[in-house]
Amino acid sequence: MTEKKQARGILRKRDGVPGKLVLADGTVFRGEAFGALTEESAPRVSEIVFNTSMSGYQEILTDPSYMGQGMCFTAPQIGNVGCNSLDVEGEQVYVSAVFTRDLSPLVSNFRAEESLDAYLKRHDVPALTGVQTRALTLHLRDHGAQMGAIGSERYLDSELQELARSQGSMLGKDYVQEVTSKEPYEWYELPWDPESNTFPRLSPEEVWQRPHVAVLDCGVKRNILRLLLAEGFRVSVLPATSTVEEIHAVRPDGVFLSNGPGDPAALGGIIEVVKGLVGTVPLFGICLGCQLLAHAVGGKTYKLKFGHRGANHPILEVQSSKIEITSHNHGFAVERESLPSEVFVSHVNLNDDTVAGIALPEKRAFAVQYHPESSPGPHDSRYLFTRFFSQVIQ
Repeated sequence: MTEKKQARGILRKRDGVPGKLVLADGTVFRGEAFGALTEESAPRVSEIVFNTSMSGYQEILTDPSYMGQGMCFTAPQIGNVGCNSLDVEGEQVYVSAVFTRDLSPLVSNFRAEESLDAYLKRHDVPALTGVQTRALTLHLRDHGAQMGAIGSERYLDSELQELARSQGSMLGKDYVQEVTSKEPYEWYELPWDPESNTFPRLSPEEVWQRPHVAVLDCGVKRNILRLLLAEGFRVSVLPATSTVEEIHAVRPDGVFLSNGPGDPAALGGIIEVVKGLVGTVPLFGICLGCQLLAHAVGGKTYKLKFGHRGANHPILEVQSSKIEITSHNHGFAVERESLPSEVFVSHVNLNDDTVAGIALPEKRAFAVQYHPESSPGPHDSRYLFTRFFSQVIQ
């Protein structure tokens, strides 16, 4: 029997250890421990947020943009399809803690290799199930995302609250240095091919003559790199610590500004680099990349009350009046009034009228405040990669 077949029908195995989440405002949510949370575990502190997606929990867990955040899943049951080595967006689990209403007692998927419980345990991520996630979500919606501490019942509520309060908020926090690549590397993996059940790869020889895009890695997701390659680029990934000179040294035809975690206003060094790139090569940014581009041209960002995290947010493309169904993961937004006159607001979030995209046509630069590579539409926003390619080859 293969490992995958053995993984089917995995029953949950938990020791019933009680645990709790205590928010900075003193609100307590109790549940049953799974993953890496044990009675002896030291508390973990993170900003507690929620995601309204009904599926894709493994992609969420491994998205570097969630560094420093504990995730409340609003879907009533999590873990049904287990976990595998393919549905990942980064090198590790970046989410700091997990909260679910019901951890599925059964893993039932032909691609499963292990249960969510085992997966989180292996990645040292504490979790609680049996949590009143609806109440937690409504609390965050009404009072705003805030720091929280997860721990076992051996800790007093007041102890965990003080730990949470001592960490302040996400404002001013730079997590990019923790998720960016340490060294440059090339990317050769294409999007998933259902016929071969693999991620096909190209050889260095096959891509060498292509237009060259340098990706400034602030926490880039793998599917972004796959789609850039599929669009026709040769893809080089550079650390977020790269200077303007180091970026130009690889002779890119265009530069991509990636997604990533934390407060964009805290990334002064990267903002200066982007400022030095504007107007020299075509630029395309996603999520944090949009915020960095806004800062680079004189704009500002602000922290949203509870952020946008889900897979069905309606976005209006202003020029065409078309509406895209999009995937989101951000806690900050661009301040519309701060943008200089030469910046065009290209996309608008129809839920709250926040800026969802900006463009500087004369500088051949544009960016969106959502994730077109996540394909919730499923292909509503794929045109953005084509638009970038067209600008590069002009």
